[in-house]
Amino acid sequence: MKDNQNSKMKNKFLYLVLFCLILPPSVQYAQVVKPEPKTQTVKPKKPRTIVTTDGELDDVDSFIRMLLYSNEYNVEGLIISSSQWHYKGDGKGTKFTSELDMTKRIYGERTELRWPGEQWIYDLVDAYTKVYPNLKKHAEGYPTGEHLKSLIRIGNIDFEGEMAKNTEGSDFIKKKLLDNTTEPIYLQVWGGTNTIARALKSIEEEYSKKPNWKAIYQKVSKKAIIYAILDQDATYRKYISVKWPDIKIFYNSNQFWSFAYFWKRAVPQQLHYLLEGKFMTNIIHNKGALTKMYYSYGDGNPPKGEIDDIYSSMEKAKKNQWGSFTQYDFISEGDSPAFLHLVDVGLNNLNNPHFGGWGGRLVQSEKQPNRWEDGGATAEFNPYTQKQRDSAYAQVRWIEAIQKDFVNRADWCIKDYKNANHAPSVKLLHANKLSAKANQKVLLKGRATDPDGDKLTYRWWNYDEVGTYKGSVDINNSDTQNASFIMPSDIKKGETVHVILEVSDTREFNLTRYQRIIITAN
Repeated sequence: MKDNQNSKMKNKFLYLVLFCLILPPSVQYAQVVKPEPKTQTVKPKKPRTIVTTDGELDDVDSFIRMLLYSNEYNVEGLIISSSQWHYKGDGKGTKFTSELDMTKRIYGERTELRWPGEQWIYDLVDAYTKVYPNLKKHAEGYPTGEHLKSLIRIGNIDFEGEMAKNTEGSDFIKKKLLDNTTEPIYLQVWGGTNTIARALKSIEEEYSKKPNWKAIYQKVSKKAIIYAILDQDATYRKYISVKWPDIKIFYNSNQFWSFAYFWKRAVPQQLHYLLEGKFMTNIIHNKGALTKMYYSYGDGNPPKGEIDDIYSSMEKAKKNQWGSFTQYDFISEGDSPAFLHLVDVGLNNLNNPHFGGWGGRLVQSEKQPNRWEDGGATAEFNPYTQKQRDSAYAQVRWIEAIQKDFVNRADWCIKDYKNANHAPSVKLLHANKLSAKANQKVLLKGRATDPDGDKLTYRWWNYDEVGTYKGSVDINNSDTQNASFIMPSDIKKGETVHVILEVSDTREFNLTRYQRIIITAN
């Protein structure tokens, strides 16, 4: 009996060996994927951030959305600054002409320029305070209005690029950069960089001749990460990049237009509905005190400080320099990519801006290694227009998910938990970094749960522009939990393929979350 069992086992072994020998290379597995053992999940630390803003109309709208996502990051400062478009003046009648050609040409010599005042930021935090009790029903981590108000400081606002004197705002930033924590601080620049520049200048003046200057310089350079929307004064170019060249800067000069005044030109026609009045009313009407203050076309609410209001009147909104608009159409949130980069939706972009995410995609400059930027290097194929190289599409590709998410955040202001929508939780049943040889089969397994019990849809797709392999990759069963693909036969060792798992619920305004898998050829 025992010999018979041994004989059967030998036969099974021989069959297995023979099967492996005749298995074609095209279906050999890159790895055997097994469910990960259950372990205690350690939540990553939320990124620290300070917002600097000049209070422009689109800053107000960005600020409202930013507050609705303030549970996703640690807001550590709210600083009013100036820019080439907005400055207060010194109150002495001093005349000023912009250093930047466009503003100089349009406005010439001024004693002040389109200054919206400072009260707007307090008013928005007061409105947030009214919806805060409802927001915290839906997610942990929302700061109180009282705490946010304690973080407001007035920075360098007298003129564009003014950084000659210390202000409450610059001193506040300086203190944060010198504190004992080691985590990075994302300095969002919605206007000019002058208040940040003044903070750095103060540090330089205090420590540059002391024995510990090198250590202070290195500490600050490692901590500060600037996310800038354009250059709205010359202080980065003239001071920060010269005296603090090791500070990282994420520079968005193209992709933000899909969320700014030029959105009708940057966003494909097929996606315009996400920014038009019919859609936007789901956010700004009957959703509580905060989104009620959101500026939209033809809303009858003139933006503070504007010289020529081309927004609140429908007569002017129908035909102005930005296009023709209907009532309640989106105007601009040009600064929103700066904080959307910080929202963790599963794309692993926070420390990898070249991966792409809700804040767009930026690549490392060949000339300045501490600068990540958009432009030609981040241009992507636009499937709506068939344009091969679209400099805005790295941001546009996420716009549907972002806008629908915004609708649900607005709902959180007024609805209880059971009547609102909440994002699915997505995980992989294997590592997020895999390796495989050419012609090997890569197994992909993901699972998601929905806190509201909604049915979920799955979509696996290849983010061509991010992976270093530039050929095509066909994913099998891309609309199921388990998918696979064959590593291309011409892929070279070290080249990567980026696969995104995208999971959405099935509500009208569906919520979407992700996981990213990077497969490296070996």
